[in-house]
Amino acid sequence: MSGVNLTRNEVVQFVLRISLLSIVTYYSAKWLIRNLDPSNKSKKKAIEHAEDILRKLGPSMKKSALQNLNEYEMVIASHLVVPENIAESWDSIAGLDDVCQDIKESLVFPVCHRDMFAGSALYQPPKGVLLYGPPGCGKTLIAKATAKEAGMRFINLDVAMLTDKWYGESQKLASAVFSLAVKIEPCIIFIDEIDSFLRARNSSDHEATAMMKTQFMMLWDGLNTDSESTIIVMGATNRPQDLDKAILRRMPAQFHIGLPTEDQRLKILRLILQNEKVAPEVDYIQLARMSAGYSGSDLKEICRNASVHRVRKVMKSKEMINAVRAATNGTAGGSLSNGGCNGVAQNGAVEFSTPAITMEDLVESLRSMKHSKYTTGVLNDARIDLD
Repeated sequence: MSGVNLTRNEVVQFVLRISLLSIVTYYSAKWLIRNLDPSNKSKKKAIEHAEDILRKLGPSMKKSALQNLNEYEMVIASHLVVPENIAESWDSIAGLDDVCQDIKESLVFPVCHRDMFAGSALYQPPKGVLLYGPPGCGKTLIAKATAKEAGMRFINLDVAMLTDKWYGESQKLASAVFSLAVKIEPCIIFIDEIDSFLRARNSSDHEATAMMKTQFMMLWDGLNTDSESTIIVMGATNRPQDLDKAILRRMPAQFHIGLPTEDQRLKILRLILQNEKVAPEVDYIQLARMSAGYSGSDLKEICRNASVHRVRKVMKSKEMINAVRAATNGTAGGSLSNGGCNGVAQNGAVEFSTPAITMEDLVESLRSMKHSKYTTGVLNDARIDLD
């Protein structure tokens, strides 16, 4: 067996070739895997959006905390809402004075005035808050207003964001939710329709889903060991009975947001129509009495639909004016009124004043919605006569 004599230069060249080939192979495989991932583009957009949001937090946060965010935390940060960008406040809520007062006392005040009770181990904001009740009654609105008034960052957690086809990625994303919240605290992690994500566990759950739920609860419970962290998980649901018992244990502050009473509906209607042009004959008390069983979002839709009726008045007035002008060969002048909508022809141009929302518009809108609710089975009352 003959040996092979290699010079030193040949050995160095051989090692360099192997190293270069390994580097090229590594980056080629990495590029291929990254481009084969169907969610790669969405992740890039999420990271770009997160960078724009985090720039706004820069003056009020440590730069080291923002610079050390990993890829998963950047994806979660794309759903971050800065308090200054939240339009809702306590003034945007009507008819829920008792609930808002309880939240102010138990959540907002301890966050805003931590120094006053620094020596107390009991007067601390809760780690979990559950808002439950029928849909459309203001649960999400209360969550946003709480974050606005307490000056807390708001992570609007999208459950679909935590799911990934690669094994183990969902657990890393769930972990990133809390690691990001710690870096940007004080923070509210809001989960709308929380029952769809953290419902009662059973043997039929998929392995990945069960692991993600367990990871989420482990990290959530771990926050209790750090009394200095101001991180609150807030959930909203209309099916609290479907939640896991371990989740209910982690949400000691629970507030029921029910359907508004007649007095509450009166306050909601006044709030919705306060900036609108309303006819003097509109009877808010009668509307509140006629809309029994309606949620806050239903009342807003009634007012919106009534406002649409004004467009019909404008269109009818315009058609009438055009018909008169056509009959008189374009020499029509003066004014023409139709149901509170005035059209004035001046120098060939027609100007329309904004008509007011009348009681007739609101009653007709209420009648139409009640008929739709009865037809779809939302209302069991077969009486659709509002008189």
